[in-house]
Amino acid sequence: MKTVFVNGDFNILHPGHLRLLKFAKESGDYLIVGLNNDEINKKGISQDVRLESIKATSYVDEAFILDKPVLSFIKEYEPDIVVKGKEYEAKENKELSIINSYGGKLLFTSGAIGFSSIDLLKEEFLRQNTKIDHNYEYLNRHNISFEDLIGVLDQFINLNVLVIGDTIVDEYITCEPLGMSQEDPTIVVSPLMNNKFIGGAAIVASHAKTLGAHVEFISVLGDDENYDYVKNGLEELKIKVKLFKDSTRPTTLKQRFRAKEKTLLRVNHLKQHGVSSEIQDEILRNVEDKIDNVDLIIFSDFSYGVLPSNLIDKITNLCRKKNILMSADSQSSSQVGDISKFKDMTIVTPTEREIRLSLNNFESGLVILSEELITKTNTQYIFTTLGAEGVMIYNSAENELVTDNIKALANVVKDVSGAGDSLLTCSSMALSVGANIWMSAYLGSIASAIQVSRIGNIPIYKSEILKELE
Repeated sequence: MKTVFVNGDFNILHPGHLRLLKFAKESGDYLIVGLNNDEINKKGISQDVRLESIKATSYVDEAFILDKPVLSFIKEYEPDIVVKGKEYEAKENKELSIINSYGGKLLFTSGAIGFSSIDLLKEEFLRQNTKIDHNYEYLNRHNISFEDLIGVLDQFINLNVLVIGDTIVDEYITCEPLGMSQEDPTIVVSPLMNNKFIGGAAIVASHAKTLGAHVEFISVLGDDENYDYVKNGLEELKIKVKLFKDSTRPTTLKQRFRAKEKTLLRVNHLKQHGVSSEIQDEILRNVEDKIDNVDLIIFSDFSYGVLPSNLIDKITNLCRKKNILMSADSQSSSQVGDISKFKDMTIVTPTEREIRLSLNNFESGLVILSEELITKTNTQYIFTTLGAEGVMIYNSAENELVTDNIKALANVVKDVSGAGDSLLTCSSMALSVGANIWMSAYLGSIASAIQVSRIGNIPIYKSEILKELE
């Protein structure tokens, strides 16, 4: 591990300081900052305030008050790299001989004017400006009050949910745009910050847990570092996990390269072949062991091999015998899924593209598509998600309203990834505790609006939905 050392007063942290610290951090692995004490910095801000400020900076790994001459510290500690400002390059640097004596390096900042503060970039992920425009016409049409919806949420604590499906790790790589390449028309960026999130079926399990249910999760991952990342993240939420390792596939990793709050490029690292018959048998045995204590099974399918049709059929046969509510989503954003392979579901939540792909019908209207899917799969309810147009609800029950629409409730949209997962999870749980289809759809739409208001897949908590219903 290469240690980097920077020394200074750092009275008021300004962009010049942050450029220096950014350069220093990128020059090694571990950045140490020694602040001159109040004896040296007599006219500045107190050392305790300066120390607190520098420690809050994302680039800095360790900071302390320097109570000895800086040359003595360098001689004693022998940092691999010492960084100073560009303005010192043409001056005498007394520490140079000490650094050379133990094989270290003295570097000067490049003086580049390009700058992006990681602290400011982090706000993009932490900042959440949820603002829901409630659809009061819909609520009045179905005689739904906020008190009714809160009552449904309060029952989630009694649910036992089993989630099965493809796990994904979402990685957001925030970049600083440098300009256009002179050799070819290519945008050039420099990576600044990485943020990882648990996604796919794993975020469905996470939503279910943070909304209040008791949750178990079954999935297949690669024998790699992302296995531990997912397992540890789910166990921190106190989700009971059964994760099978498959050395023939990596854990699915989806990278998004972003700059100026826009996604420039997506890169998927994955294998899509079906899991072995041995792993399928193990999954089925696990479901058989758990099924007597399950109220709801959610299938979260991304067509990456965890849920082949024959395994789905065996699990659904078990659920029918036990009268367990089932819901499913089979996503086809950058791959080809098939929502019609899920039979006898209470609810499915395809996009318009996904329902058209499953039926090979690219001409009929949405109502006809829903009728065809119900005929093919015996699904009870279909929520067709339409992006900015909201969600169309199709109800197969006789003597009831057949269709309705909830407009998109979010007026702040930062990242649409995961919107369908949150809709599926919350709506399924609402149906499981006895809410009708109209209430379930609305609660799912609130969850979706919360999800798209922030960057990355972050579990939605019951308190967040309650806040929107106050």
